[in-house]
Amino acid sequence: MIKGSIFRDALISGANNISTYKQQIDQLNVFPVPDGDTGTNMSTTLGAAARELAKLSDDCTVSEAASAASSALLRGARGNSGVILSLIFRGISKGLKGCDEASAKDIANGLMMGTEAAYKAVMKPTEGTILTVIRKTAKKALAYCENAGENEIDLVAFWEYVCKASKDALAKTPEILPVLKKAGVVDAGGKGLTVIFDGMTSVFKDGVIVPSPDSDTASSSEASFNAAAEFDGEITFTYCTEFIVQREKDKNQEPLALRAYLESIGDSVVVVDDESIIKVHVHTNNPGNALQEGLKFGSLTNMKIENMREQHQNQKAAEAPKDAKADYVPVDPEIEFGFVSVCAGDGIAQLFTDLGADKIVSGGQTMNPSTDDILNAIQAVPAKTVFVLPNNKNIIMAAEQAVPLADREVRVLHTRTIPQGLSAMLAFDFDIDASQNQINMMKAIDNVGSGQITFAARDSDYEGHKIKKGELLVMENGKLSFVEKELDVALIKLTRSLVKSTSSFVTIIYGEDVSDSDAEATVEALKQKLSSDIDVSLIKGNQPVYYYIVSVE
Repeated sequence: MIKGSIFRDALISGANNISTYKQQIDQLNVFPVPDGDTGTNMSTTLGAAARELAKLSDDCTVSEAASAASSALLRGARGNSGVILSLIFRGISKGLKGCDEASAKDIANGLMMGTEAAYKAVMKPTEGTILTVIRKTAKKALAYCENAGENEIDLVAFWEYVCKASKDALAKTPEILPVLKKAGVVDAGGKGLTVIFDGMTSVFKDGVIVPSPDSDTASSSEASFNAAAEFDGEITFTYCTEFIVQREKDKNQEPLALRAYLESIGDSVVVVDDESIIKVHVHTNNPGNALQEGLKFGSLTNMKIENMREQHQNQKAAEAPKDAKADYVPVDPEIEFGFVSVCAGDGIAQLFTDLGADKIVSGGQTMNPSTDDILNAIQAVPAKTVFVLPNNKNIIMAAEQAVPLADREVRVLHTRTIPQGLSAMLAFDFDIDASQNQINMMKAIDNVGSGQITFAARDSDYEGHKIKKGELLVMENGKLSFVEKELDVALIKLTRSLVKSTSSFVTIIYGEDVSDSDAEATVEALKQKLSSDIDVSLIKGNQPVYYYIVSVE
């Protein structure tokens, strides 16, 4: 049987192991865009769980360890790979619920529950990915236990079999996905999963936690409010108080009762809960009373009390810049509709703000925000219904994870590009209900053509394109269209391809690596190639990674 402390250490070891190999896993991504993708996202996601697990005592149960990991993974999930990883371990947590110790059969059942959860969360599951790896592994794990019958199963032998099954499944991913075979690589997400399992083996077999790499710079995804930067005006309540309640079975009070009490002693109250924890934030003059009330619902952890008046004065005196999350102050819903947009670049952020976005989450191709980042922004919007625009296909799943955690209605629009997000905002009508607005916004997304120009981070052979490191990658509506060497030629060719006979407007957004003069000269040349009936606008977006983002309507 596996004790809670052993399971805890195994997950920490798995997190350390993938942190060590995250860059190698990133290099397995077939499409050579410059991003910190699969390995980085999985490492950061599991790293959030490792930090929570490190707080557990040696007498914790395996159920408690799995639950703590699941809760942290839920909030810390980044990118599609991170979300899928969180779902796998959430399933494992459900399989181990209520267990003081875990048997091989418990682990096998958990793996299968994680598989089912991951498949349900993905709208169009792609075989030959991490999904295939976990599915085949879970099936073999269950078969192993069934074949053992009533015989006692050696857990080390069982887990080594699980690891071998995962590696066998990974090795076959190129046979399932031709693009992997052509590139001569295995699936990056599946590889990440096997690396995590290997790290866990070190504890199960030898009782040794794989050491954390010295170069690991993954930052905590735990929500962090900067009390000194939360206010720039009169502070009504002095203490920013935060804590997490570890829910106890014999204390069945509803979290709404805790919220009601906190609202009676302060403001900026946020109470978010799941099966195992209640996360609390409140501004109050009586933090002790808030903590005492929280104890009625379970034991407390992650307690933090900050004097906002003192920190605010200190910050003003030092003239320190505001924290990026300074605007994420939880507020009660007062208006009907609000918006959260994910984007990078101050010019693009200003565009969304001008169109009515209440909060901007900094993120995009190279920096996928966590579920908790998006949740904090949602809670800071004073609206009963909050629309979230991820504006990147690798952020949609993390945004969806925030929906059940929020204390208000959240609708995630599946915007995959910045132009789609802008078009969706333009289509919103405050005079109609949320459902009809969502329909109209999705229709607007379908009617906009999106183009992006970035550079290849490495040599690759992708969908018939021989790509050399440094060459320009030109994407049309999310797919690689062609490879080019000259930036002005790439922009003109891309835009002309996107323009249709019905097109009226073209918007060119240039990034931080393009000078004003170069952008203006290229757009003037572009206008000569287009019909005079088409209105062309040039906007300084200052976005990283993408030299140009093109919108055609």
